[in-house]
Amino acid sequence: MIISKLEFLSRTQLDQETLEIWIGEQWLIPDETAGEPAFSEIDLARAKLIRDLKQDMGVNNEGIGIILDLLDQVHSLRQAMAETLPSKR
Repeated sequence: MIISKLEFLSRTQLDQETLEIWIGEQWLIPDETAGEPAFSEIDLARAKLIRDLKQDMGVNNEGIGIILDLLDQVHSLRQAMAETLPSKR
């Protein structure tokens, strides 16, 4: 499901400036094939995670970058393992 920038801002309760900063930090990487940023459900979940880490847990920007990098690595490893291991069907 593709989410427009306005809908994304509404659903994440972010302001435009914060979104631009998060995109600049590459914490969020929207699809921009149509010239306007388009977001996925994964982007939505990631933005909510970032917001929770910052607001509820007090994680600073450097920590956010490290956490997101580690999560991306875990996801990549899980994907690689799923492709390598035989299916249990």
